[in-house]
Amino acid sequence: MIDLSDDPSRLDVARIHGWLASSYWSAGIAREKVERQIAGSHCLGAYRTEDGQQVGFARAISDRASFAWLADVWVDEDARGQGLGRSLVRWFLDHPDYADVRRFALATWDAHEVYAPLGFAAPSRPDRLMERLSPTLKQMLEDTP
Repeated sequence: MIDLSDDPSRLDVARIHGWLASSYWSAGIAREKVERQIAGSHCLGAYRTEDGQQVGFARAISDRASFAWLADVWVDEDARGQGLGRSLVRWFLDHPDYADVRRFALATWDAHEVYAPLGFAAPSRPDRLMERLSPTLKQMLEDTP
């Protein structure tokens, strides 16, 4: 069984840092940056009920009125394939604090099939969306097929 909780005191920051530092989207990220990300976000942990070990993580950056960006959805390798990533995202979609949010967004290179059943799709009007990338991220995107 898995317990989802947004209690910040339960977050295993060292474990989260290890996951994110090994991810394709934030490879090598410094722990200090992960700590700042956590401090500025509404974070959700997934924990095994039998031992309390954290096996998943996701966070939302939001004004909780019009927009929410879901980020850093991670499921530990031994807990994958059970729908946990989708459960983490659904928790935010169903949370009463986000009931008035008009647009949820996220970025993924490899998990479209996880998020599509929750209603995520390519932007309906990409001509109205813009972004500004850091030089590092821009280079990473150019280097990735």
